[in-house]
Amino acid sequence: MKRFLLGMMTLLPFCAMAQDADSAWVRDHYIKLEQYIPMRDGVQLFTSIYMPKDTAEKHPILMTRTPYSCAPYGSDKWAPRLWKSYLKNYIREGYIIVTQDVRGRWMSEGVFEDVRPFNATKTGRQIDESSDTYDAIDWMVKHVPGNNGNVGVFGISYPGFYSTMAAASNHPALKAVSPQAPVTNWFLGDDFHHNGAFFQMDGFAFYTSFGKPRPRPTTIGPKGFEYPTHDNYKFYLEAGSLKKLGELMGDSVLFWKDLYAHPNYDAWWKARDARNATVKLQPAMLWVGGNFDAEDNWGAWNAYRAAEQNNPGKDFNKIVMGPWFHGQWASLDGTHLGNVRFGANTSDWYQQNIEIPFFNYFLKNKGDKPKIAEANVFITGANEWKQFSQWPPAGTEDKALYLHENGGLSFTAPTATGGFSDYTSDPAKPVPYTEDVHFGRTREYMTDDQRFAARRPDVLVFQTDTLTDDVTVTGTVLADLQTSITTTDADYVVKIIDVFPDNFSYGNEVAVTGHQAPVTYPMGGYEMLVHGEIFRGRFRNSFEKPEAFTPNKIETVRYKVGDVAHTFKKGHRMMVQIQSSWFPLVDRNPQQFIDIYHCNPGDFKKSAIRIYHNAAHVSKIILPILK
Repeated sequence: MKRFLLGMMTLLPFCAMAQDADSAWVRDHYIKLEQYIPMRDGVQLFTSIYMPKDTAEKHPILMTRTPYSCAPYGSDKWAPRLWKSYLKNYIREGYIIVTQDVRGRWMSEGVFEDVRPFNATKTGRQIDESSDTYDAIDWMVKHVPGNNGNVGVFGISYPGFYSTMAAASNHPALKAVSPQAPVTNWFLGDDFHHNGAFFQMDGFAFYTSFGKPRPRPTTIGPKGFEYPTHDNYKFYLEAGSLKKLGELMGDSVLFWKDLYAHPNYDAWWKARDARNATVKLQPAMLWVGGNFDAEDNWGAWNAYRAAEQNNPGKDFNKIVMGPWFHGQWASLDGTHLGNVRFGANTSDWYQQNIEIPFFNYFLKNKGDKPKIAEANVFITGANEWKQFSQWPPAGTEDKALYLHENGGLSFTAPTATGGFSDYTSDPAKPVPYTEDVHFGRTREYMTDDQRFAARRPDVLVFQTDTLTDDVTVTGTVLADLQTSITTTDADYVVKIIDVFPDNFSYGNEVAVTGHQAPVTYPMGGYEMLVHGEIFRGRFRNSFEKPEAFTPNKIETVRYKVGDVAHTFKKGHRMMVQIQSSWFPLVDRNPQQFIDIYHCNPGDFKKSAIRIYHNAAHVSKIILPILK
């Protein structure tokens, strides 16, 4: 270890020199222009343009539209990402790099609207995000010197949403679009709600700064919330309810009030589903996401599916899903997440073999048409990339993994005439989403060791015998639970877990990039979270029309846990954990059928939860297993 650290210390000056050289190269070969671009309704959007000085050939435009600022502002201030990130590959290829502040954000004029609905029938001066993109592209191909008339758009997260809207513009110059972890539906699965359950920690941390009004263009960002403690479990528990969080947020954040005003999946939410914009898409599409993305994993999978369904016969609509946290594919290190290693730098492989060739071909006509499969998916556990002609892959078979008495789990259905497992869900002592004390929401929890949760009396644990063969799961996992509760509402969290052998160890090898994953954590018996998802029980029959539970009545709660790409290796075990809180990641359910957004701390009640697993009432997890 000491030799490794000394080696890295020796390399640091050379890394700094290389970055300085890259910075100097960019400044020597590029020009920066700041420009207001007019939209059809007269509003002007602030745009930062980095253009090659080279005039020997014409250059493609690669654009990102963002609500997060195209800083630094000023023609003499340059964005370090141009030489410190993999974007330097595009700089070396001579791309014109464009970033634009979306309407109503930072230095752009106009009024901002969160996830502004797509308007397929707009006319005249009517606008949406697709029309703003169309107008920006139209201006650039006509006015930016030296461009070759080909434009690409990409962006991660909220800029991924704007990338989806860009694709819907269908400007003839727009040849290729890559929405990456695109915000797609904020009620069903992205960011602030999953299956109707409110992800309060992300929502509150985000909107206490991002949501503050910006009455006029500015280069100065809003001030964030001053937390009284940096223990997030303590803060949200003592807040008592969403009603109190609303008071702390104040009255100025419009979208926060909208969240509270629309507790069910109504027309307001449906209008803000970005999948509405995936019809008749003309550009080549490359959807990208991370299977361990804590924010927008749902959007990547489901926006791609919508584009497939809405554009039958489309020549190029592909998806890439790697073993990444939010945006890790754009980082320099994709070797590991938390304690779990992937065996190679998956981010660099993606950049060099998929994304850069994709844009080079469609925007520069460089190289052969990218041999990108329909679905390019990294299978964790096996730690290998797989290329599939469809998703789920051909040859996948849905198999039921049944819950049994005494914590058993197997592919054989139970035969007992009676049996259930139970626990008491106490909102005063909710199950934490991770073991450690944190201030901000961690990204590593998506692969965290779940042994801490397995030791709690309010978490049910079911596991298989030691596997005698590899089991590879590729597709959407379903939870199908037979349950009863003693109250009128409850949440269900189902976690799919890979239990490592007791003697497992990665060893002390250094990853190929020079980055080193943690080596001190005891990996023997590690319970790796492969995928977990929550479901708000009131929506078990309809997201539009919630229903109360009848106390002590056995009912079905069936929902999509999400897409999984993982091999449970021979010698490992498969585990399922079930609980009714995931705190403070998700708000606490008062376990009564009342308005959760406006209830009081005194409304929270304990509930006795039963999960049945007998011949008459079978609970199971349905796994798409690759043959």
